Amino acid sequence: MENKIKSGLFGVAIGDALGVPVEFKTRDYLRSNPVQDMMGFMCWHQPPGTFSDDSSLAFCTAESLCKGFDIEDMAITFVKWMEEGYWGAHHKVFDIGGTTRHSLARVLKGEPARTSGNFFEEDNGNGSLMRILPLVFHLHKEKDVEVIYQKVKEVSSITHAHFRSGFACFIYVIYCLEILNEVDKIEAYKNMQKIVSDFLSAKKFNPVEIQLFDRILKNNIAEYPEENIHSSGYVLDSLQASLWCFLNWNTYEGTVLKAVNLGGDTDTTAAITGGLAGVYYGMDNIPEKWIATLARKNDIDDLCERLSLKVK
Repeated sequence: MENKIKSGLFGVAIGDALGVPVEFKTRDYLRSNPVQDMMGFMCWHQPPGTFSDDSSLAFCTAESLCKGFDIEDMAITFVKWMEEGYWGAHHKVFDIGGTTRHSLARVLKGEPARTSGNFFEEDNGNGSLMRILPLVFHLHKEKDVEVIYQKVKEVSSITHAHFRSGFACFIYVIYCLEILNEVDKIEAYKNMQKIVSDFLSAKKFNPVEIQLFDRILKNNIAEYPEENIHSSGYVLDSLQASLWCFLNWNTYEGTVLKAVNLGGDTDTTAAITGGLAGVYYGMDNIPEKWIATLARKNDIDDLCERLSLKVK
């Protein structure tokens, strides 16, 4: 399990760091000026190998899970990042989403994590999806899909409490759990569709919300043309884009570079995609030069080891 944790978390951070310099660049711009390697400065004026809030909050999630599942502790760990730069690439915060900031401000004032998250429809950015991967390792032995759903919902809801955000995280977690079973990614995708559809058949969730996920759950997202795949900060766009990149490319490098070069919310799309690709392809498939450039790689190594000891 340690190898999967390591390749997953490094996969997130390297995808993130590749996307940081070109965040907000358009797809057209990146067609002419594609990202092909780790770069620095540009958008956020950060050195090469700098990961953003995406990875920092994923690492905070992992850090909390090293002590066990406790969303109150997790929320306090997130606040420590926001206030002190804890798990920041350079021990400081240079980017934070509005929904995350507002929710963590409530935690800072003493509100419990179970009620701190923003829950309006406009609060469906990708801020909980980008940090959810470590929960996969905590849940790797869990067979009860209801338990998985509830835990994913709780972790998402610390900041993003709308159904759509939690359900996007749930789909991603179920898919990652299937990939952990050493199943081919296409077969794992079909398995995820069946597991989620079976779970839904016993639920009375809002059908309008569920219908938003038809591209992923009822069709094959990989078959959509690129112009129908969006890469904004909206959680549904991020989930679709990450699955599309992962299913259509066959190396870690090719997958994350495609995610970055879709433009828009480049760091987050590549972080979410990189988590999937990292778990699936393993550390040996991540270019060594990218690992060497990554900020805090020794700290990340140590975190992976501690998490693996907790969840094995």
